Amino acid sequence: MSDYYQAAIERFGDWLETARADERIIDPTAMTLATVSADGQPSARMVLLKQVDTSGFVFYTNTRSRKGAQLADNPKAALVFYWEALMRQVKVEGDVQVVSDAEADAYFASRPRLSQIGAWASHQSEPLESRAVFDTRVDSLEAEYAGREVPRPPHWTGFRVRPHWMEFWQGRDGRLHDRERYFRDAAGTWQWVLVNP
Repeated sequence: MSDYYQAAIERFGDWLETARADERIIDPTAMTLATVSADGQPSARMVLLKQVDTSGFVFYTNTRSRKGAQLADNPKAALVFYWEALMRQVKVEGDVQVVSDAEADAYFASRPRLSQIGAWASHQSEPLESRAVFDTRVDSLEAEYAGREVPRPPHWTGFRVRPHWMEFWQGRDGRLHDRERYFRDAAGTWQWVLVNP
């Protein structure tokens, strides 16, 4: 593993811990996830980071959702973390892989029960006739799984963004920001460069 890549992941971990320790930041794991459809239309939304290490950045979702469909068509993504109180931003770009069933099962089992029910009840990104229809599905599923574990839906799993490009931005007065980029070059070797603000 490249020293520069290791350094980038460790730096991200340090910045994330600093954000977690800052009471001004409501959800330090919130990140913008950008995907692109098969016809080239970009789309972005907020999701939550659930794991990060040298294997990549992991989030979970319904594979039938818009983002799930786009990742199936084009398994590449970009992430943006922005911690305004710290004047810090991290951007990540990379290829995307589905996590193992064991990883998805373990994380699903750790979720609050209502979130587990919701993963079954929601036909994510599809039109909904009314809120009452959705609430009825939730009630029905709660009755179905009363007194027993809720299994992970086959259409719900995790995705791992495996970086090939990361950039750290530290805001400064007068827009004289610090920007440092870590990236994998054409030969597959990780590099580091300072970037103009």
